[in-house]
Amino acid sequence: MAARSRPKLAVWKFSSCDGCQLTLLDCEDELLTIAGAVEIAYFPEATRAVVRGPYDLSLVEGSITTPREAEHIHEVRRKSKYLVTIGACATAGGIQALRNWADVREFTAAVYASPQFIRTLTTSTPIAAHVPVDFELRGCPIDKGQLLEVLGAFLHGRKPNVPPHSVCIDCKRRGNVCVMVAHGTPCLGPVTHAGCGALCPSYDRGCYGCYGPKETPNANSLSKWLAPLGMSPEDLKRFYRSFNGAAPAFRTESERHGH
Repeated sequence: MAARSRPKLAVWKFSSCDGCQLTLLDCEDELLTIAGAVEIAYFPEATRAVVRGPYDLSLVEGSITTPREAEHIHEVRRKSKYLVTIGACATAGGIQALRNWADVREFTAAVYASPQFIRTLTTSTPIAAHVPVDFELRGCPIDKGQLLEVLGAFLHGRKPNVPPHSVCIDCKRRGNVCVMVAHGTPCLGPVTHAGCGALCPSYDRGCYGCYGPKETPNANSLSKWLAPLGMSPEDLKRFYRSFNGAAPAFRTESERHGH
């Protein structure tokens, strides 16, 4: 009897810094197990070898920021049984989505010596704005444990078990004193998806929202608590516009305080 073929895994990069792909390579002890369970068919960050699709699971990092990417993501979707987006760029447009509130021509003129050769879109958008996505794994970068959970879930045909609660819950579990209550430090923890283990609040820093909005966030209520801490409307607008600024909940709240 012929040996059962392993599922094909593909890892794709669009506009991003590669940090979320590197999380897979940083799995260290678990990496050999992953390599034994799947056939890594396409992963330019790790190997130049290419196995033709279709692919059982595609991990997609990065946002759509160029005309070529807008075409290519449809090709990736056609080749993939399941498509999972990884990281803030792929799930919310990333830090490059700051262009969505500005004139991208001014940005390219400031950065590039010959901006006339740059072919880019006026916006940076998440993968889900272009093709159907089977699961979104948030973070900047993503968490290794959550990535392993998602890989295992899709390989075994079950729903990923990624907690949807806020960073505040993780602070409570770690015994952290609330930085907003104790120190008056602005913090996005109440509206941010858990995944980092409450890293910044554990060092008396406010959460920066690296994992994007949690399920049903109440950003408007948070802003009412932040304003008495001395945050102006301009401060609040910029506060929500970071790694996940284009995520709907953060975008809507930031625009309430100015465009």
